[in-house]
Amino acid sequence: MKRIKKGLRLMAVAGLMVFSLSSFMPAKNVFTAAEQQQVSIATPGLFAQSQAFNVDFEIFRAKEYSFPLPVGKAALQNNNVLRISTSKGDAVKAMLEGYVRLSRKTESMGNVIVVRHDCGLETVYANNAENLVKVGQHVDAGQTIAIVGSKEGETYCDFSIMVNGGRLNPETFIELKSHKLRRQTVQFRKQGARVIASVIGGKDSSAGRNAEADKEASGKKKSGIGDGMTLDPDEVNDPFTITNTFELDLEKIEKTAWAYPLPGAKVISPYGGKRRHSGVDLKTCPNDEIVAAFDGTVVASGPFYGYGNCIRIKHAYGFETLYSHQSRNKVKKGDKVKAGQVIGLTGRTGRATTEHLHFEVSFDGRRLDPAIIYDHGKHQLKPVTLHLTKGRGVKSVKNQ
Repeated sequence: MKRIKKGLRLMAVAGLMVFSLSSFMPAKNVFTAAEQQQVSIATPGLFAQSQAFNVDFEIFRAKEYSFPLPVGKAALQNNNVLRISTSKGDAVKAMLEGYVRLSRKTESMGNVIVVRHDCGLETVYANNAENLVKVGQHVDAGQTIAIVGSKEGETYCDFSIMVNGGRLNPETFIELKSHKLRRQTVQFRKQGARVIASVIGGKDSSAGRNAEADKEASGKKKSGIGDGMTLDPDEVNDPFTITNTFELDLEKIEKTAWAYPLPGAKVISPYGGKRRHSGVDLKTCPNDEIVAAFDGTVVASGPFYGYGNCIRIKHAYGFETLYSHQSRNKVKKGDKVKAGQVIGLTGRTGRATTEHLHFEVSFDGRRLDPAIIYDHGKHQLKPVTLHLTKGRGVKSVKNQ
């Protein structure tokens, strides 16, 4: 009963109610013949109720984690295998509590042990001189499960972490130099035959470290990200996998991570109004340089109905910007762009009657007034915090 409660405590699934994997998986200590023979094999029922689940490693207590060879030296090998070198006779420890799924000698990996854990992970310990546990046996974190083996004059354990039979980069979970467990939340998402692991929050994540620094500087914890923020979708973890509402402080976006889309421009047609203008029209002179508003990825570039030559750029947190009527686009679909990078030249393609830039901003697929973000008179970001709510849009609150 105690172990069942611990399993329930470890799991939080994004977008669904909290549940334990053990509620729909087979009995923890009963494994099929295939599971007892194959190192890499899918975990039955792991993604039966959702294509993704999260594991919060912040809640693991010290006694619930152990580095496999506490005094060993770790080096990452090919295929996401962590080779931990040590001395002869050293004891191999279980990383987390779990049940032994496999314990046998293999041709390529020597004596191997695979432990399945309540949180959905499996850990693999290979090149053992001797296995000390049997299939179905329960083991605690830090329990000795094998004696390390030697090969070609070197003594080591080949350790790996798997989800659904696929190896993941152990550095996602463990600091290799300190041997410490990273205190963060990791999401595991099934994409075809693969499982993608993404860090989405926690003390040791980039968001968590920035938040901690912000807390120290201000004396109180804020819900936004810390200084040095970027809107590059490749560098930002999606907060909406764990929450429906997120605060984005525009003053914390670093100066090199944003730009006014048409420097020196004046507004000739604002957002909204009687004709329900979908963006803002900005004018300078023909063939002036248009720049990317934020870091991002080009998701469309080319002629598009009344927009003429059009560019759409995807940014972090569900934002997109659109630029249209260009005489020429200088980026193509799939390009990574930086804020301030020239992406096109002003023109009058499409339904435009004069050379200008039609600029749009959208969040979560919904257009919003660019004046919520930009002070068009000063060509700067506004000193506001945006309250972003998935499915409900954006609310702007002026910073104090």
